[in-house]
Amino acid sequence: MSARRPIRSISGPIILSSISVALSVALLVGWILVIYRNQVLTQNWESNAWLMVAGILSFVTIMTVLVLFSVFLAREIIEVRRQTSFIDSVTHELRSPLASLRLCLQTQARPQLQPSQREQLREMMLDDVERLSALIDDILETSRLAQDLASRQIERVELGALVERCVSTTARRHRLEPSTIAVDVPPGIALETDPVALEVSLRNLLDNAIKYSDSPREIGLTAQPTPSGGLCIEVSDNGVGIPRNQLNRVFERFYRVDDETVRSRRGTGLGLFVASALIKGMRGRLRAHSEGPGQGTRMVITLPARIVAEPRSSSVAQEARSSREPSESDEVVSA
Repeated sequence: MSARRPIRSISGPIILSSISVALSVALLVGWILVIYRNQVLTQNWESNAWLMVAGILSFVTIMTVLVLFSVFLAREIIEVRRQTSFIDSVTHELRSPLASLRLCLQTQARPQLQPSQREQLREMMLDDVERLSALIDDILETSRLAQDLASRQIERVELGALVERCVSTTARRHRLEPSTIAVDVPPGIALETDPVALEVSLRNLLDNAIKYSDSPREIGLTAQPTPSGGLCIEVSDNGVGIPRNQLNRVFERFYRVDDETVRSRRGTGLGLFVASALIKGMRGRLRAHSEGPGQGTRMVITLPARIVAEPRSSSVAQEARSSREPSESDEVVSA
C-alpha cells in the first residue's frame, strides 16, 4: 500500500500571497511617484487623468482577486486537513470495536467457558455494537443536516424520561454507572420539540463530557425553564477544558482542539458539530464555556421550545397526592 501523501502546509500560500501583495503595493507607489516627478507626463495631467483612475481601479481589482484567491486556497487546505484527520479518526473508531468483537467471538468458541463468562462477553459485544451504531448515526446525521430541517417532527416530549434514556445509554456505552452523571431536572416538564434531535444532541454532549474527563469524574446535567417560556439545559464536566480562543471553533465540522490531551482520546470531530446544527434546526443555541485547559467545560443549550407542562413543586405534588387519597368520609360511604 502506497504511503499517504502529506498535506501541504498552509504557510506556503500565505507567504506567496503576502509577497505578491507587497510587490503590487510597491509597484503602485513607484508608478505614482514616477508620474508625479516626470514633468513631461504631468504637463497634460488633466487630459490623462483617466489613465491614473483606470490604473488605480485595475490595481484594486487585481488586489481583490488575489486576496480572495489566497483566502479560498487557505480554507481549502484547512478543509482537506480536517477531512484527512476525520478519516484517520473514523478508521480508528471502526477498527477498535471490530477488533474487540473478533476477540470476543474467538473467546466464545472455547468450550471451557463458564456461563457467566459468556454473558460478560455478550455484554462487551453489545457495547461494541452500540459504539459502532453511535458512530454511524453521527455520520448519517451529518449528511442529513444538508437537507431541509423543517421536515423534522415536532412532538410532546417528557424531558425527564428523555434525559433518563440519554444518561442510561451513554453510561452503558462507557461502562459506567448511571449515577456517575448527576441529573437535576425538575419533574413534570414537558415541551413541544423534536425528540430525536434533542436526544441525539444530549447524547453527544454527555459522550464528550465523559470522554474528555478522567476519574474521578464530575459530570452534571441540569435543566430549568427560562423566563421567556423556553428551556435551558446545561451539561458540565471537570475534564480537559477548552482554550478560550477555540470555544467557538469546537462546533466546526471535523474540528478537534490541537492538543495532545485531546488527540489521545477517540473522536471524529463530529459530535459537537451535529449537536450544534440540530439545536440550530430547533431554533435554539448551543454555547461552550470554559476557563481554559484543565478547568472543565460547560455546554449550555437554550431552546425556545414552548413548555406545555410546568415543573411540579413539592407543595403542588403533595396537594395532588392528597386530592387522590380517599378521605375518611369516603371510606365510610364506600364501606
